[in-house]
Amino acid sequence: MSDLQRTEPSRVADDRASLTEFLQYQRETLAMKCAGLTAEQLRQRAVPPSGLSLLGLVRHLAEVERSWFRNVVNGDGAPAHWPGDAAFDVDAADPDEAFRTWHEECARSRATVNDAASLDTPVHWREEVFTLRYVVTHMIEEYARHNGHADLLRERVDGTTGE
Repeated sequence: MSDLQRTEPSRVADDRASLTEFLQYQRETLAMKCAGLTAEQLRQRAVPPSGLSLLGLVRHLAEVERSWFRNVVNGDGAPAHWPGDAAFDVDAADPDEAFRTWHEECARSRATVNDAASLDTPVHWREEVFTLRYVVTHMIEEYARHNGHADLLRERVDGTTGE
């Protein structure tokens, strides 16, 4: 599919390393699913009525990274890059901007996790309480679900299958 490589998570790591390595593996999987495609191919939607596209998934996951790590964990109140469902409105979207934004948000998220004293520190968001462990685990689930979508989208775009 591409010459991008994923880093296999350690099979003997502690909790923090295991969770962060699995999250990074999922991020790298999304990057692999998008590698080598043109802007038009990245914008190509799934079967109607779905509005899903690989580029929409990249933009959506940039928003998810921003929302959970910057806003929930750090309390930054960072505004959306693409408010509402605009992340999936990709007809005129710039792939370079989307990937740059996603990479920046992923880097901020990694720094947030790396700087945290513990995965168990409670985070208060509105009326709810989360731990960083919950947020990282949720992000793994979020990426894994959307990477399943990305598998199908990539196969539809150019027939490429597999990991």
